[in-house]
Amino acid sequence: MSFVPVTGPATFRAADPPREGVVEFSDDRRTVALPIRAALPVLTKAHARDDLHPSVGLLSGAVLLGMRLVAAGKFEPAPEARSWRVTELGDDDTDRLEMLARSTAHGALDAAGAEGLIRQVLDAVADAMPRSAPVAGNTPRAGRPTPRRRGPSDDYAARLQARIDRHRSLAADDRPHLVTLSLRVEADEEELVAGAVRLVLQVHDERNHLMVCDAGVLWTESGPGASHGFGARARTHASIALRAAADAWPVLDRLLELRVPDEITLDTDELVSLLDVGVGALKERGVDVMWPRSLGRDLTATTVLDRARAPGPPREGDLVPTMFGPETLFAFNWQIALHGDSLTEEEMDQLASSATPILKLRGNWTVIDPAIARKARKRLVRTVKPVEAVAAALTGVVQVEQAEEQVVVGASLLKVREELVTAATRAPVEPPAGLEATLRDYQLHGLTWLVEMTSLGLGACLADDMGLGKTVTLIALHLHRHQHGATGPTLVVCPASLLGNWEAEIERFAPGVPVRRFHGTQRSLEGLDELDHREGVDHRSDPGFVLTTYGTMRVDHETLAGVGWDLVVADEAQHVKNARSSTARGLRAIPSRARVALTGTPVENNLTELWAILDWATPGLLGSRMAFRKVWAGPIESGHEPTKARQFGDLIQPFLLRRKKSDPGIAPELPAKTETDHPLGLTREQVVLYEAFVRDTMDRIERADEEMRRGLVLALLTGLKQICNHPAHFLKQASSRLAGRSEKLDLLDELLGTVLAEDGAVLIFTQYVAMARLLESHLTAAGIPHQFLHGGTPVREREAMVRRFQSAPDEQPVPVFLLSLKAGGTGLNLTRADHVIHFDRWWNPAVEEQATDRAYRIGQTRPVQVHRLVTKGTIEERIAELLSRKRALADAVLARGEAALTELSNDDLRDFVTLRSD
Repeated sequence: MSFVPVTGPATFRAADPPREGVVEFSDDRRTVALPIRAALPVLTKAHARDDLHPSVGLLSGAVLLGMRLVAAGKFEPAPEARSWRVTELGDDDTDRLEMLARSTAHGALDAAGAEGLIRQVLDAVADAMPRSAPVAGNTPRAGRPTPRRRGPSDDYAARLQARIDRHRSLAADDRPHLVTLSLRVEADEEELVAGAVRLVLQVHDERNHLMVCDAGVLWTESGPGASHGFGARARTHASIALRAAADAWPVLDRLLELRVPDEITLDTDELVSLLDVGVGALKERGVDVMWPRSLGRDLTATTVLDRARAPGPPREGDLVPTMFGPETLFAFNWQIALHGDSLTEEEMDQLASSATPILKLRGNWTVIDPAIARKARKRLVRTVKPVEAVAAALTGVVQVEQAEEQVVVGASLLKVREELVTAATRAPVEPPAGLEATLRDYQLHGLTWLVEMTSLGLGACLADDMGLGKTVTLIALHLHRHQHGATGPTLVVCPASLLGNWEAEIERFAPGVPVRRFHGTQRSLEGLDELDHREGVDHRSDPGFVLTTYGTMRVDHETLAGVGWDLVVADEAQHVKNARSSTARGLRAIPSRARVALTGTPVENNLTELWAILDWATPGLLGSRMAFRKVWAGPIESGHEPTKARQFGDLIQPFLLRRKKSDPGIAPELPAKTETDHPLGLTREQVVLYEAFVRDTMDRIERADEEMRRGLVLALLTGLKQICNHPAHFLKQASSRLAGRSEKLDLLDELLGTVLAEDGAVLIFTQYVAMARLLESHLTAAGIPHQFLHGGTPVREREAMVRRFQSAPDEQPVPVFLLSLKAGGTGLNLTRADHVIHFDRWWNPAVEEQATDRAYRIGQTRPVQVHRLVTKGTIEERIAELLSRKRALADAVLARGEAALTELSNDDLRDFVTLRSD
């Protein structure tokens, strides 16, 4: 029947008798008409296709429903006895018919019309399938009956009528026929002593589970007067259900072998099998196992976490004896309880040595699950290091054999957990005597928290917003530790642009404390440890600070690892968010008594970056990277497991302190910040470049292999953003005319005119050094004083630029500061600026906020205006939409930036980059 067109419309032509109805199938070329009997196989096969015309789908569904009714015997002779028709439909079949009518109604045919058509098709199917018309019996002729000769059709009709009559007689029995099963456990004292029990099979009404009888009664009593109250077919359905249960737990095959499947006795091995696998397997088949109250199943196992080995002696320089020394070990052990009361060691031994799964404990018989018995025999789960023990104590759970178990914390960890949870809220410590600064309340609480964490030998991450004073808090921590007995120096690892800032802050807030740079070609650590050994020198003298850069540390980490550091500080710790980088590996190789990470953005893109920072500060807290992705990051980032997010918050809360400028009471003195998006158009030159570049590059992308495609997509995104900035940026025209070719540049001129007229100062950020060079050339031609900081600017020159911009008394202030986003986005204090301009958009709003925080930070006294320049209808507007709406695609882009867009299909990518008109 492959010639029959089922993708076009189909029409049913009803007839009398119904079996002579015709189905017409049509398409653009022809119409095929089939009698209903010939159309049946076509319509039943067509039901599985996806390209059906709705009218064919309607007829196909009607035919299948009609065949189902005929198979169930739900048809009868029509009143005139010339044809068959379906019987009056029950509630279930009526629901199916109405649902089919609603779901397949199409075109001019509404649901009511579709229902009428379906009923016509049902009668046609019922009349066509029996293959002969019903016999009317004797027909009157000339006033007297005339006998008619019987044929094969008469026998068929008689058998069919007998079947219908039998079906109707059974339907009159309104007792329950559909059943479910359960197993009741019974045992007397002698059986329990022998470790045996009996299983009694029970039968329940499927709709009313409280109606129950023993299978023995159902099998031995029959007829309307049976005491069990079940219908005649209940025994058949019970047999079918028992066979399915035996497939799940083969021990029940013994019941199937009985003439009356009433009960069986389980020996010890079979009872172990029931407890170990049978209960669960039967539950999946809907068969419950019911235990008597006298046979308790109240043994529970809990994981208990406590110290397995006491800490060794404190190391020289430790402020307090710590339980987190290298010799300390903790252990997870199984503790078995009965009715919630823990078993004694003797009872645990009794349970572990029991030869049967039934044991008399505390005067009562108790069923022992094999899993509980195994835990009693092998009570030690595993030993762990202190930090892993702390993680389990904070979350209250531990992974045991791929399952999550609740943890009971032993006494040795309870106090530590309480100290960690309350460290950031307890009464503040006194500021150290050598600190020449008045700490704000939130800074003093931050100091208190750092003191508590580092005195325990644990690391911490101070993640306050940029500009809230993380540097002075860390200087106060150094002074406090040395005031209370610490002996080693503090190593600060930071970006090169922050060396001068750290040096100035230490000299300002801790005058007299030694500070040296380990940077440049003449770097040396000579004499660093001499303070502790020279005759007549106080051994508690402060060896001070050593400042180095991430680049220097990466090269010389072995030299730095040879010093007995008290503290190692990673400033702008997001620089080591990639734990596999050589910079991160070098930092991990430098030992110290405590580690502190400082960052304003602990999570720029995804949770794995937070793992990298915390795993450096407190190694082992979050497990390995792969385990962290599986246990924490994956479930949390999916957004489907709020419990996991809450547990993770409990875990990291003691180790990460995060305060924002907008938090109540943190920085009330900060002025207002106004953020404005400036929508701009493209010039005619930009439009031509943009559309041509999209067209040509998309053609190449669609022809490229997978490896080449990725590079082409990244080149497309970069080129379009350059065109949005300025044609000269894309065309690499270093010396061409700039004015009038980009609305961004025109608006920048207007903004600068306003700022300079009001004696203001402005920061201009761009992610492209080449664009900054063009702006530098433009500003020079306009006679506007400016300076440009980028990744290649030497450290000393950076510091001089900051001084000039901040209007040092002996230098002429520079009102316009051009900065590349990556080089100037962190670590600089540029509070003279009251305007910040983002010339182009970055993929991550956190990076832009960090750049804005160069001006909007403690010390700022004027309102700050933030300007973002966005070209309408372009990729820049799409990026802005993604960042603001946080849609599903935005989440992917925020997680991996431009790389995520390389995975878009060609159609989606073309839609993303195509220029749209207003």
